[in-house]
Amino acid sequence: MEEPLKLLHSVVQAIYPLDADDWLALSRIWKPFSARRKEIVSVAGETERYIYFVTEGVQRIYYLDDRDREATIAFTYRPSFGGIIDSALLEVHSRYYYETLTPSHFIRASYAEFRDLAMERPAIERMLRTGIMQTFSGILERLVEVQCFSSEDKFRNLLKRSPHILQLVPHKYLANYLGIDPTNFSKLVNKVRI
Repeated sequence: MEEPLKLLHSVVQAIYPLDADDWLALSRIWKPFSARRKEIVSVAGETERYIYFVTEGVQRIYYLDDRDREATIAFTYRPSFGGIIDSALLEVHSRYYYETLTPSHFIRASYAEFRDLAMERPAIERMLRTGIMQTFSGILERLVEVQCFSSEDKFRNLLKRSPHILQLVPHKYLANYLGIDPTNFSKLVNKVRI
């Protein structure tokens, strides 16, 4: 598990640098976890018990309405945190699903262990808070895109943020994420050059 922890360490240090003792304490709570392609890792209606860190594969978070329509909320892939974070942090039932799109490997930590560690070690709590604030900032940007941008502008912004995403994620999920009809999405793929 040495490689996944090195990857996690580099991401954590970029969020909020931890000293050696805090990192050692944090590194001890992570365990390997794998899931097959198209496996539901976290289910709506249940409380998320883990924080995931993706080391391989692609996943999505989605919402399913009462008419079985899906809304893709986010994608996760190496090297990023994953899972239904709001459910874990608030310790409430999730409204979302966390699904693998490809075979996936993670390391994951029990949220209870993570929470207890953050309460004992102020630097870990600051790292968590800083990560949440960065995520919140990204969510606000995304809301502006969804409400104000044209389909082409949403597509261009997605490619600027994640130029490799067209190769990682099936186009039907990207179209759903952007709120674009799949046929129009295909036209954008062929039309827009970045």
